[in-house]
Formats: sequence, C-alpha cells, structure tokens
Amino acid sequence: MHKPEEELSRAEAVTQRMLARDAFSKLLGLEVEEVREGYCRLHFRVREDMLNGFGILHGGVTYSAADSAFAFACNSHGRLSVALSTTMEYLEAGKTGDLLTVEAQEESLKHKVGVYLIRITNQEEKLVALFKGTSYRTSKEI
Repeated sequence: MHKPEEELSRAEAVTQRMLARDAFSKLLGLEVEEVREGYCRLHFRVREDMLNGFGILHGGVTYSAADSAFAFACNSHGRLSVALSTTMEYLEAGKTGDLLTVEAQEESLKHKVGVYLIRITNQEEKLVALFKGTSYRTSKEI
C-alpha cells in the first residue's frame, strides 16, 4: 500500500497516516494488503520471538494483529474511532513460520457505533481466531 498520496483513497490515506506513527504494528511486521471503507486485510509471519512458554503463538500477538486490522477498518471512513469493547476466541495454535491473514469486515455502522468481525486464518486457510470489535465514532475528522 505504497502509492503517491494523490492516488490514495480516503481509507488508504487514513491507514497510511496511522501506520506512519504505529511502532507496534511495525514491530509485529504487519503488512496491509488492502483497505477500503469498513474493511482491512493484512498479514504477518509468526516469528520465534512471538511464541509463548508452550512454543505456540502468544495470544497477545494474535489479539494485537486483530486489533490493528480493526483500527484500520473502523477509522477508514475518516472519523476518529476508538474501541468500546472487543472479544477474542482462539481456535487454533499458531506456529513459527505460519503466515497469518487478518481480515476485518464492518458488520454494522451507525452514527456513533460500528461493529466489526475479524477473522484470522493461516496459510492453510484454517481459522486461527475470531475477534469482534465495537467502535465508538467521535465527531473528529482524521
């Protein structure tokens, strides 16, 4: 997602601005593949430094990747949005070398509240986790 600014959609421009200041998403190695209003798809590769004491992907890494996709999707309309609540269901263990795809889809958008479902799948298209996020939409333009 590296286009000249004049070629970017509003959703792409917002995401690019957010990513420029998002050191944690960079630390995780998140790569945004696609973003449009109400939608974001990104991916990352599981590294050894992301594993927990059992040798599987730390739940906090999975959560953080889903939270980033949620943030990019809910802010893609150009209004500053923040999380009201989130939930996470862990369904499959991630392993070193896995390529995880994180896809955020807007399910409902109202004046002040948005609801998003985020699916995390591995390279075999197995569902690794499900994340649900509810956002509060401020009146501040990004």
